[in-house]
Parts: sequence; structure tokens; C-alpha cells
Amino acid sequence: MANEPIDQQLAMMRHSAAHVLAHAVTALFPGTKLGIGPSIETGFYYDFELPRALVPEDLPLIEAKMAEIVKQNLPFVKETVSRAEVEKIFAGQPYKLEVLADLPEGEDITIYRDGDFVDLCRGPHVSHTARIKAFKLLSIAGAYWRGDEKRPMLQRIYGTAFPTKAELEEYLKKLEELEARDHRKLNKQLDLFATPEELGGGLIIYGPKAGRIRTTVEEFWRREHYDAGYEILYSPHIGRGTLWETSGHLANYKDIMYSPMDIDGQDYYVKPMNCPFHILYYKSQTRSYRDLPLRWCELGTVYRYERSGVLTGLLRVRGFTQDDAHIFCTPEQMESEIAEVIRFSFHIWQTFGFKDYQLYLATRPEKAIGTEEQWQKAADVLRKVMDAQGLKYKIDEGGGAFYGPKIDLKVKDALGREWQMTTIQFDFNLPERFNMVYVGADGQEHRPYMVHRALLGSWERFFGLLIEHYAGAFPVWLHPVQVAVLPISDRHLEYAGNLTRELKAAGYRVNLDDRSETINQKIRQAQLDKIPCMLVIGDKEIESGTVSVRLRTGEQKFGVTPGKLLEGLNAAVRERATNLAL
Repeated sequence: MANEPIDQQLAMMRHSAAHVLAHAVTALFPGTKLGIGPSIETGFYYDFELPRALVPEDLPLIEAKMAEIVKQNLPFVKETVSRAEVEKIFAGQPYKLEVLADLPEGEDITIYRDGDFVDLCRGPHVSHTARIKAFKLLSIAGAYWRGDEKRPMLQRIYGTAFPTKAELEEYLKKLEELEARDHRKLNKQLDLFATPEELGGGLIIYGPKAGRIRTTVEEFWRREHYDAGYEILYSPHIGRGTLWETSGHLANYKDIMYSPMDIDGQDYYVKPMNCPFHILYYKSQTRSYRDLPLRWCELGTVYRYERSGVLTGLLRVRGFTQDDAHIFCTPEQMESEIAEVIRFSFHIWQTFGFKDYQLYLATRPEKAIGTEEQWQKAADVLRKVMDAQGLKYKIDEGGGAFYGPKIDLKVKDALGREWQMTTIQFDFNLPERFNMVYVGADGQEHRPYMVHRALLGSWERFFGLLIEHYAGAFPVWLHPVQVAVLPISDRHLEYAGNLTRELKAAGYRVNLDDRSETINQKIRQAQLDKIPCMLVIGDKEIESGTVSVRLRTGEQKFGVTPGKLLEGLNAAVRERATNLAL
């Protein structure tokens, strides 16, 4: 099955809206230099070099001008012109001339006009501007010309367009929800992580609350992996350049590796991946077919140089911890091992509350190692495993790793967005490059097969997903503070302290709020922190030996015994429930 493209009619309308945007901007800001303006999955954008910096207040003005142009019902007129004519038309447009220079000689060159505006474009467009029914400008951002940090920074205006106003309104409501769930915004409220400018872009410091969550996730992850037959390895953060030459990373991946450091006259690199280290451990002794499969995993921190323009909170960083694993097996074991990894992936994601996924089979990219025949055989194995399990999947043409095809599992969050997380990669190249062998039953040396596998993908991206999926209201078993104990006044502190110690002894993360604040202020703070369970302690509770429970869902229970409370907490943790039920 092929990837489902954006509806072509919708894409054409959005691309036309981008032209109308450029028409409006050039009319309002004489001297504007035009970049490019494509349609994208969520709408469209256009890049400009402008006489001044735009501010949010400019968007309604530009939008109003666009509405005027749409109302005029101007036809989009296509013209095929010579290279010399284009150079004349865009004499004052250096970015358009650069695009022109990249067009192959002999290829038809087309321009589109709507009214007195003209743009260099292949099209297609709708017939008239009035066919752009419902549109909205959304935001302003900076964008390096052609994504190159060494090129000029342009101003990008994002917008969206839909066939009807109702669809546009529905989308705008969804955007409001997305903004409310943005992990960067929620982080300001919840105090989970920091990205200090002094540290450098794409590098994260996690605070105590995030540390609690990460520890809980890692403890679960390790226990599940041991139960599934994995062993845990630890590897260093750097390795000699010759290691990365053998692996092929320097030839195929160098652009996003950090610069080498000279140690004893040799180049060393911080690791962009963990796989070569696991291979070296495999090669540290003779392996027999009786040893296979070997399932080795590692929570290994790797470093990749991402351009500053694409860094995004926790979702795109330069230092991240992969929940990495490598499986070394015989050819006969390959299918069952991949099938088990898929089952294991579903189990892990369901535990975290994600039950909606989409599988993709990613095929050979343009930059790859290995023969076409090897790639086809490997892809056939992955396809066969998914077909045998009756799994539906799409084809991601050219989306494979440079060393082999892969299965990608994208999970859907509470808002229906797909997130690229789990990856299961078939690798026939690294075993050859590192001359990996095992002794078979025939006493001869054979080449093992290798599977690269990450279930959560990386802690950083997973944590960003987790924050946004639950809007910061983490499930009871994951929340950094599961219970807040809130004494009304100082005379209630002793009872509150005893209860806090009892809950901590039972293994729960508890915060005793003994500040000299009103009970309403304490409750408000606990609600802002999205703590699942709040226990209010006053005279009545001390007299009856009970607690008053307030849940973050708004539910309240009075006269709850500590025993009943523990039953509810135990059930919520055991069942991995989002909220406590009493």
C-alpha cells in the first residue's frame, strides 16, 4: 500500500493561497524579495525578505488584503516563458533567480499571474482566486533560505486553507488544543526541564520531577526487557574514528556527527549511535549458533548535530537517550525475532496508554550501502512478518536507514497526531563490514543477521509525546507526585506527617505541603501541578482517622480510611490507570 497523499485538490487550493499571500505582501510592503511558497500537510507558507520585521499585528492586515484579492476573482494564468524572459521579469528578485538557475536546461519554465502579481512556479493552481474558500494566517517564523544556516534568514508566514469555513473552524479549534498541550508551554507550569542558552541548543537539563518520571519509566523498561530475554549493556560516549569508518557512519552520516576531537594524535567522535559498540562486544569472543539469538539493549545517550533552525523543545534535540537494542540471530531466527519485537512494541505502548498505531515499511534511500538484491530480500522478510500477522502497513519509499530497510511504528496521541517512535531495522551490512561470524552446527563460520530496534525511540521525544498526550496530567503510576497531603493548619501537621510517612513506606511519591498558606492556595497549587490525589486534613479527619480526598478530575470523597485509599492507589498503579478511582 502506498502512502496516502494529501488530497490533490486541497493541495492545489493551498498552493494557490500561498500565491495570494505573496501577492498581498508585495502590495503592502514594496521592495519585498520573494522566496518560495509551497503547500504543506497542514496548509501553506511563503518565505519573504521584507523591509522590516513582521509582528503578529501585521497578520490581520495581510489577511484582509488577501480577502480583497480573493474577492476580485482573478484568474490564475499560466505562461511558458524563456529563461531570458524570466531573468528580465525577476531582475530584482535574487531568490527567484537562484531557483531559476537550478532548473535544468531545456526544461519548460512557467510563470503564473493573478492580476498584477507574477510568480515563478510549476503550478498547478485553481482557476480563479475566488476558489480559495476559507483561509487563515497563523504565525510568523524565521527560516534560513534553503534551510542553510549560512544563508540569509527570511521571514516565513504560515497559513492554512480549507474548502469550507466549517472545516477551517474545526481545524482552528484543534490548533487551540494543540497549543494548550504544547510540552514547552506546559513545562513553564510544571517545571520539568530546562534548556539554558549557556548550555547550547538542543541540550536538555531535566529537573527533579522529570527525574522521577524518567526513573519510573527506566525501571519499568529494564524489568520488561529482562522478562523478554534481553540483557543490558553499557557503552562509552566516544569512539575512535576508525570505528566509524568501518561502520559507514563517516561516509553516510558525517554531516550530523559532531566534529572530531584529537586524542593521542587520533580522531575520536562522540557517538551518534550505539550499534558499533554492541558489535565490538559481540566480536570480543567466539560465538556459537547455540548462543543465538543474543538480545542486547542499552539506554545509551547519543549526540547528533541538528541544525539550529529545526531544534524544537524535546522533539528535536542534539543529545538524546535511545532505548536501543540489537538482536544478533541466525537467518532461520530472523522472522520470529522481528515478530516478537513487534509484539513487544505493542505491549510497551499499550502500557503507556497508546493503542492506536500505524506501521510503515521504509525502503532503500538514495544514499545507501549494500546491493539492490540485499535490500529487496531484507524488505521481503519484513513484509512477510507483517503479512503473516495480518498487520496493515504503508510503504515509506526511500525512508530506510542507510544500512537496511525498516519497520516504523507511528503512534497516535489523544489528538490523533502521528508520532514517529518505534523503529525495527534489518541490517545485513554491518555484520559484513565488521566481519561478524558465529560457528554453526556444521562447525563452519556463518554470518549472523542483525536487527536494530528502539521501542520508545528516544527518551526526549517520548517524554515530549507523553506530556502532550496527557496534557501534563500523567497517569498515576508515572506522576512525579502521586499524592499531595494538605493540612489545613499547623495543628493538623502531626497527623498529616504520619500519613505521609505511611504512604511513602507503601512506595508512593508523596508531597506534604506544610507551608503557611490557606488550604485553598494549597489545593490550587496541587491542581496546577496536576497531582492525581489530594488529601485534605482537618479536625474532622483527625477525629475520625480518615482523609478527605480531592481528585484532579474534580471528584471528592469524604471519610476515606487510609486502608481504602491505599487500595485505590494500588489498583491505579497496578492497572496503569490515568486517574485514581475510589
